[in-house]
Amino acid sequence: MKQIVAILILTLAAIGPAHAACLSQGQAQQVVASGKAASLGSVAGRVKGEILKAQLCQQGGGYVYVLSVKNGSKVTTVTVNAGR
Repeated sequence: MKQIVAILILTLAAIGPAHAACLSQGQAQQVVASGKAASLGSVAGRVKGEILKAQLCQQGGGYVYVLSVKNGSKVTTVTVNAGR
């Protein structure tokens, strides 16, 4: 039981900051237009599969895309550096 709780805490700690600091679509467009982050199109080739959902988020002083990616019948969440 302690291991399950520890894993849950670590998972939430890893996921939480990225999701908590995600930008609205308008904010994301401004960040990309200013050159502070790469466009989704320019980083899409870094993932294998079909991108179903994408959010631009602040993480660790930079930007990342948090992506839902479908590869075959499996959907996973992938984080990709949006730095230029």
